[in-house]
Amino acid sequence: MTMEPDSHSFIPRLDEFATKSAHVLILIGRILLAWVFVGSAYGAITNFSGSVGYFRSLNLPAPELFTITAVALEVLMSAGLILGIGTRYCAILAFLFVMIATAIAHRYWEYPAGPQQIGQYNNFLKNISIMGGALLIFVTGGGRFSVDRKLAR
Repeated sequence: MTMEPDSHSFIPRLDEFATKSAHVLILIGRILLAWVFVGSAYGAITNFSGSVGYFRSLNLPAPELFTITAVALEVLMSAGLILGIGTRYCAILAFLFVMIATAIAHRYWEYPAGPQQIGQYNNFLKNISIMGGALLIFVTGGGRFSVDRKLAR
């Protein structure tokens, strides 16, 4: 007769892994959170006119200025989160940036039912999740593998 492993023994192992790996997991979380801003900034830089056109389609004043500001903030947040420098400030900045972007660009309820509304709703939900990740990084800070930690010594 073979004994199957107790399914409940898996949970303590997960807790132990999380505790022992917290600093590495915080680093990975920072990088993953920053990646969305890296990709967005890269896209705006390589297709500046398209980004300006998008802001123009949202009827925003000074769409070139909005594009430049968005790219600068995305680069700043990305670098800060990845390197762990000013981590908590970057996390709050990311939260506010995404909250504002969501309010401006992902008002899914203004679209007629169908594919566009679904796409905007998915972007809305993605942004809510990014805001949650930003709050978690705000709480944890940069962790052991961060410039913040080195500067604190």
